[in-house]
Amino acid sequence: MALSRVCWARPALWGSAGTPGPYVTPRLQLLRSGLDWRGPRTDSQIVSDLPCRSSKLHLSPKADVKSLISYVVSKTKVINGKYHRFLGRNFPRFYILYTTFMKGLQMLWADAKKARRIKANMWNHNVKFHQLSYREMEHLRQFRRDITKCFFLGIVSIPPFANYLVFLLMYLFPRQLLVKHFWTPKQQTDFLDIYHALRKQSHPEILCYLEKIIPLISDVGLQWHMTELCTKIQRGTHPAIHDILALRECFSNHPLGMNQLPAFQMKALSRAMLLTPYLPSLLLRHRLKAHTTVIHQLDKALAKLGIAQLTAQEVKSACYLRGLNSTHIAEERCRTWLGEWLQISCSLKEAELSLLLHNVVLLSTNYIGTRR
Repeated sequence: MALSRVCWARPALWGSAGTPGPYVTPRLQLLRSGLDWRGPRTDSQIVSDLPCRSSKLHLSPKADVKSLISYVVSKTKVINGKYHRFLGRNFPRFYILYTTFMKGLQMLWADAKKARRIKANMWNHNVKFHQLSYREMEHLRQFRRDITKCFFLGIVSIPPFANYLVFLLMYLFPRQLLVKHFWTPKQQTDFLDIYHALRKQSHPEILCYLEKIIPLISDVGLQWHMTELCTKIQRGTHPAIHDILALRECFSNHPLGMNQLPAFQMKALSRAMLLTPYLPSLLLRHRLKAHTTVIHQLDKALAKLGIAQLTAQEVKSACYLRGLNSTHIAEERCRTWLGEWLQISCSLKEAELSLLLHNVVLLSTNYIGTRR
């Protein structure tokens, strides 16, 4: 009888899933002490014979790790906040540079992850660049230029202790060495003005060449249109869309076709597109073709999307890429100019892309608000 009671009591006391831990009743102690021929046993001896329930008595290792990580993160945030307040109070100028640099790293990392997702989607679905949406195409184009600029800094910082020199160079020459993610708002406006002033220096040279080749145009009517266009631009008049499209035939073959342009004209056009002109003629022609083709593909995607769908910043960035200094022009005027550009671009064929390349100068030189 006693054995049966013990067998009935043990599952109820130790084997139940609802029991939070080992619990020994006085009655069970009495029964076990009567059955054990060695005599009465202490509580510690009884507890030592019970099954191990460490998982019930302590937190799991995963919970311990999570609580430790959350504690470290919270403490780090507190220390980081104190450090930021210290810098802002004692070194305000350095604090602005520090926060700009940290935000720039975050934005560049976010751009890299987005570009990786776009490339993975292209690979998985066998999608070509020109088949992407406008924003995806523009993101990849801009990220390639940014990462190329950052790649130079990475090469320079490889030698030992060279990273200290890199930081000094970044501080002294932010426009030349850093991408726009690391510029302050004032620097963005100032640097864009500087870049536009540099590319505007090549405009007279490009227009002068267009005047010189007028006698080489075989068609008399095209000669007259080219003369009228150059005269309008020199007088400060903004040309109409039909004035430019009337010359599309001149830019598809000799003397203004992409394959017929001389080296000095390609260098001037490279400066107008903010591309380096210090390359051999063969590479200059190839790069101008590739750059103009990408802009033409972007124009087709933008026309499909609609200018009205773009934000104000996207509109200004699109205008600046195509030759207009949009930093000091109202948003509505930028949208109007971009609409004119798209009408010209979407009317051109691949063989006429030289006109799109020259349109950077023809359409932007005398637009309202650009003559500063």
